[in-house]
Amino acid sequence: MTINWFPGHMVKARREIEKNIKLVDVALILLDARAPFSCRNSDLEKIARNKKIVMVLNKADLASPEAIRRYMQTLEQEGFLVAAMDSLSGKGRQAVLRMAKSAFREKAEELQRKGRRPRAIRAMVMGVPNIGKSTFLNCLVGQKIAQTGAKPGVTRGKQWVRLREDIELLDTPGLMWPRVESEEQGLKLALLDIVGENAYSEYEVGLYLLSILKDKHPQILLEKLGLDAGNQLEEEMLAAIARKRGYLLKGGVPDLDKTCQVLLQEFRRGKLGTISLD
Repeated sequence: MTINWFPGHMVKARREIEKNIKLVDVALILLDARAPFSCRNSDLEKIARNKKIVMVLNKADLASPEAIRRYMQTLEQEGFLVAAMDSLSGKGRQAVLRMAKSAFREKAEELQRKGRRPRAIRAMVMGVPNIGKSTFLNCLVGQKIAQTGAKPGVTRGKQWVRLREDIELLDTPGLMWPRVESEEQGLKLALLDIVGENAYSEYEVGLYLLSILKDKHPQILLEKLGLDAGNQLEEEMLAAIARKRGYLLKGGVPDLDKTCQVLLQEFRRGKLGTISLD
């Protein structure tokens, strides 16, 4: 199954980001901590190539701590400043602010040498759709200032906010790249709810989730879903879960579509535990 999602407003979003990047000192690029490399948009890195970049592993509460440490090490080796954050609880907030200040230090020293007055750091918040930019922004500010939602593309348009810590943040629309490189990457993006639901089959993505649980997290299958997969096919596992939960159609036929919908919701909300995909 090929998954691509590049709606028309993405072109406008890219132009807007390219126009506004000159207004900032630092780019805060948000990645989903469960699959930071699969949701990494190289177009954003190209747009921000002349700025200091901080990679923020957002939704860190949903990913394995061991995997997060491995992801951070890889990104640091590439030369990026990196922080992990749970935008719902605020854990990691200070680390993000510390990295933003570190990224600005060289520019601040340059301004001082030129006899300029100290000023606030200007940072752009960037990422793919539904990566949690609005929740991230609300967490940094400490109050609700950005609209949040479960569908990709909720935030559109330019929005500046100022923090007490002398940092000004520019929110931006989520930006996808035109073509997903592989089928597996597309499945991961769909599983993370980054692409629009019209771009994929929930049934296929549900089967992909079960294959991950079967191969890498059999204990989650057993503890959370009451299923000992053994040599079962993913289709058989799905039907077994439907029967266990009473998701049945007329004649006792398992409702596979509903089962897939619920499983995807539970994964996305962290109800299945901390699961890393990359």
